[in-house]
Amino acid sequence: MITMCADTLGTGEPRFGTGLVRRLVAEQFPAWSGLAVVPVGPGAGTSNVMYRLGEDMVVRLPRTSGAAGDVEKEHRWLPRLAPALPVAVPVPLGLGAPGPGCPWPWSVYRWLDGAIAVPGNVTDPEALARDLAAFVTALHRADPRGGPPSYRCEPLAARDATTREDIAALRGEVDAGAATAVWTEALSAPAPSGPPVWIHADLQPGNLLVADGRLGAVIDFGCLGLGDAAVDLLPAWYVLPSGAREVFRDALGADAAAWARGRGWALSVALAELRHYRTANPFMAGTARRVLARLLAGRD
Repeated sequence: MITMCADTLGTGEPRFGTGLVRRLVAEQFPAWSGLAVVPVGPGAGTSNVMYRLGEDMVVRLPRTSGAAGDVEKEHRWLPRLAPALPVAVPVPLGLGAPGPGCPWPWSVYRWLDGAIAVPGNVTDPEALARDLAAFVTALHRADPRGGPPSYRCEPLAARDATTREDIAALRGEVDAGAATAVWTEALSAPAPSGPPVWIHADLQPGNLLVADGRLGAVIDFGCLGLGDAAVDLLPAWYVLPSGAREVFRDALGADAAAWARGRGWALSVALAELRHYRTANPFMAGTARRVLARLLAGRD
């Protein structure tokens, strides 16, 4: 599992360290107390701090109360969904309780090897496109009964005001006319005709692990829940170049309406990320800029 961490990104976040993690593990999971604890990084994740525990595990601690709310959801639903998915996903091994220096529940997961799906690591984009489509299809077909709504389950119209605010705030960095045209087209697309399905809702490069050009694992299910399947079209613009984008679309059988909504989701998310992270997180800001360039350069 490759996720990047730093001590803190914002004011008010807990300041973690190897000593704190060793103490939490020793107190709550004494069988693992002798294992090495090493921060995963360098860099910065946006929701969780990660520390490798021995060779085969990783400790994941929420940075914020919002991320802490995902812990129970992941422990409940990932073991149920994992058998239906074609690639590895995080396997919860232990649920930690709050303790001194750590105000929220935390997790121990199985470590997953791989490189994040950034351009230099995507050596076979068409194969990766087919792998991504297989994962998305399997997730969307999983039994939705009892599933919670995703954080990204709202209709695109509910994001209209904030998306237009982001376009205005980024004028000079983003072609406002082109962005508005993509957004308007997305808003006019027909709504999904079927019931909500399981969606990952955050299929970005840092959450996709590749090996030899193929998808090996999908991580960070904090946005997991039920919603519009079009949200999981994000990797079309977040990960894939133009030709592979069409392979992904064809393998999924995404119609024009879903594709337009997917473009809208990618635009809205990337705008928000660029505005929020442009000075705080170079990796996230750089990713958002690449996504916006792909979205605004053409109509695929």
